[in-house]
Amino acid sequence: MKIFYSSDDTFEANFAELLERGKMDIEGVTGIVNGLLKEIKEEGNTALKAQIAKFDRWEPQSDEELMVSTEAMAKAYDSIDPKLRDALHLAYDRIEAYHQKLMPSTWMDEDKTGSILGQKVTAVDRAGLYIPGGKAAYPSSLLMNVIPAQVAGVEEIVVCTPTPDNEINELLLAACHLCKVTKVYKVGGASAIGAMAYGTETIPKVDVITGPGNIFVATAKKLVYGEVNIDMIAGPSEIGILADESAREDYLAIDLLSQAEHDEMASSILITTDSELANKVSDKVEEFLGTLSREAIARKSIEERGAIIVTSSMEEAIDLMNEIAPEHLEVVTKDPMSLLDSIKHAGAIFLGENTPEPVGDYIAGPNHTLPTGGTAKFYSPLSVEHFIKKSSIISMSKEGINAIGEACALIANTEGLTAHEESVRIRLRD
Repeated sequence: MKIFYSSDDTFEANFAELLERGKMDIEGVTGIVNGLLKEIKEEGNTALKAQIAKFDRWEPQSDEELMVSTEAMAKAYDSIDPKLRDALHLAYDRIEAYHQKLMPSTWMDEDKTGSILGQKVTAVDRAGLYIPGGKAAYPSSLLMNVIPAQVAGVEEIVVCTPTPDNEINELLLAACHLCKVTKVYKVGGASAIGAMAYGTETIPKVDVITGPGNIFVATAKKLVYGEVNIDMIAGPSEIGILADESAREDYLAIDLLSQAEHDEMASSILITTDSELANKVSDKVEEFLGTLSREAIARKSIEERGAIIVTSSMEEAIDLMNEIAPEHLEVVTKDPMSLLDSIKHAGAIFLGENTPEPVGDYIAGPNHTLPTGGTAKFYSPLSVEHFIKKSSIISMSKEGINAIGEACALIANTEGLTAHEESVRIRLRD
């Protein structure tokens, strides 16, 4: 892995390049995606089936073929290895318990005049979840998207997943059955986002779309935002690690590779105060690479987007990591908890040497749909909040309107809105 020293004259330029790691050429594919969305909006299922034939290499002969039967989901669930089924149930229970703690509540507060202010929390009616598919299996993505929607109280959940050559992964179907999802559609990419945003004869229009995807999915989500709500515009996966001399090089190396094996565009960045550890980790990464099933992908990611930075102090290391604002941040130091207050920007924070990033991907409980490319500076992980909306509650008593009405009318008058002013004054004169 490339090793940079923060004291080098070239460091600023090298670090600036790292900060560009998550840039996607959304502008370059916007024209294509706009065209696909326009077709879906205007032609519905006709366009949807044509796009499936073009991109997924099979042609649905009827609208019904777009749907996955609940019988197929149940059969898949029954056929998976019992130990794997138990693991999925454990993940479900932990994810559900965590997200229940995140659920905001409706509240009301009465002041001394008898006036009431509050907030009403209501789930959206229908959520659309995009789950990457094909031959790859992503049951964890399904759980991470379905469960917060269910906890939030969403009544109708729609799932879209791509099925190249009309093949759908059995493990994903098993997870759908586990989550009691009944509306699953065999459509992927920008086509799926358009179908859920605008609705077709078969796929209902939703209120919010969540879930990860490639650049075409991300671009489509960006373009339909406003027609529906979305969770975020997510890019390639990434990990940042803060480590001191107490960290084990084998732990750090394999954790860096846990993200590199996702995608050639993934980034893995270690920042440490120990130059000896930096060199040991670099050597260990090379050693581990040869053992990986996805060696070619991980190697390209490490060579092009991986880096180890050596700093003069942990304070400097934290400042640099806050600037990076990684999707996943591991803190592997003697006392990781003591650094927590200094960490400002990260999608998920993993504290201590026994907390590798993959436990967050699958089974710890917090959501693994996280902001990438530095957007952790202003985005939060997927949660129940993405599936609800909040309404303000205001109920003024006669004493209450008398107490604040004159000030309200004065502000309205100053803004030149005479109907606003009179709406209040007519009550004050009563």
